[in-house]
Amino acid sequence: MQQSIAILCGGGPAPGINTVISTVVKTFLKSGYRVIGLHGGYKSLFVDKPEMIDFDFTFADDIQKQGGSALRMSRYKPKDSEFTTRFFVKNNVKLLVTIGGDDTASTANRISKFLEEHEVKIQNLHVPKTIDNDLPLPEGSPTFGYNSAKDEGVRIAQTVYEDARTSGNWFVVSAMGREAGHLAFGIGAACHFPMIVIPEMFYNTEVTFDRITRLIISAMVKRKLQGIQYGVAIVSEGVFHFMTDEEIESSGVNFTYDDHGHPELGNVSKAHIYNMLLQYRLKRLNLNIKSRPVELGYELRCVRPVAFDLMYCGLLGYGVKQLFDQGITGAMVTSDPAGNCAPLYLKDVEDENGKVKPRLVNMKGEKAHMVFENGIQCIGPEDYEAAKAYLPNPEEYDFKKILNWD
Repeated sequence: MQQSIAILCGGGPAPGINTVISTVVKTFLKSGYRVIGLHGGYKSLFVDKPEMIDFDFTFADDIQKQGGSALRMSRYKPKDSEFTTRFFVKNNVKLLVTIGGDDTASTANRISKFLEEHEVKIQNLHVPKTIDNDLPLPEGSPTFGYNSAKDEGVRIAQTVYEDARTSGNWFVVSAMGREAGHLAFGIGAACHFPMIVIPEMFYNTEVTFDRITRLIISAMVKRKLQGIQYGVAIVSEGVFHFMTDEEIESSGVNFTYDDHGHPELGNVSKAHIYNMLLQYRLKRLNLNIKSRPVELGYELRCVRPVAFDLMYCGLLGYGVKQLFDQGITGAMVTSDPAGNCAPLYLKDVEDENGKVKPRLVNMKGEKAHMVFENGIQCIGPEDYEAAKAYLPNPEEYDFKKILNWD
């Protein structure tokens, strides 16, 4: 029987998925393999009739530059009790290629161990994908999709800033990021926003809505002192990851709750929450500043990949074949800025619970230092006297004091 490889995609979309799929398909077809695509992620692997397609060169070539994913995605996470060898044996699968985040990679590892225990030997290679840029890849290597999402985020954010200037208002933008602030930081820094709020900033104090609100007001008052009546603040949704359920519930939003009793944050607009709490505080301070919420999330996930990701994802696709030929398994495929592909073994980046440790914005790095020291606009000690025209106690709105920075 003809040897085959199988490709599936887990988690949410990111620009460049189709480029990876296209490159892998064309490379393995060239070497005589059958290439199977599975719809629905891991849902299709262990059912009686998996929903799958056989790729050919023409279809792979057509999708190469498209956004979204030709293979429908899913966050489904199968239990060990669901595992069977049927699909792999029936289709003579020699390689399982997974495209996704840390959960997708960890599940592939579990499946590979199960198959080995049942004397079905396959390799599994993972292509790391997320617009959050939070997987622990080598220094200087972004996750694919991040640059395309950031580029589209900047395009939208620049029009929001122009709206702020034109209307004389403020906007509060929320940017995706499960627990890392890379996307908010990248967009905010590129657009020269007067305030950027990411979870990594709070390394000396707790993340609270009160502190987030005071940081935004700090920028608003500083701009007023400069004679500027408008602006944009961007806040990463990752701040929620570091809040307690009690702090989240204190926002006053009527949440639905998951099976574990936690607020379901995916059902609400984070920008709405930030902006609502901001407006409450502005009214208490008798500051007549209008602000509006803008959410940057799903709009970014299925855009066409920019040139960087088209090239990068192509290299990752070629890297799958290169590592497969070397007999490597249980690894993420990486490509450094010079184009050198190498394996990053999951066991080397997992914590004691088997979870992949996220890569956070390096607050001690030169990039973050330059942006937060020079790029944002906020109240400091030199502004206390003038700021008394707007705030009863300006020191409470001092950027570094809010964050307990030295």
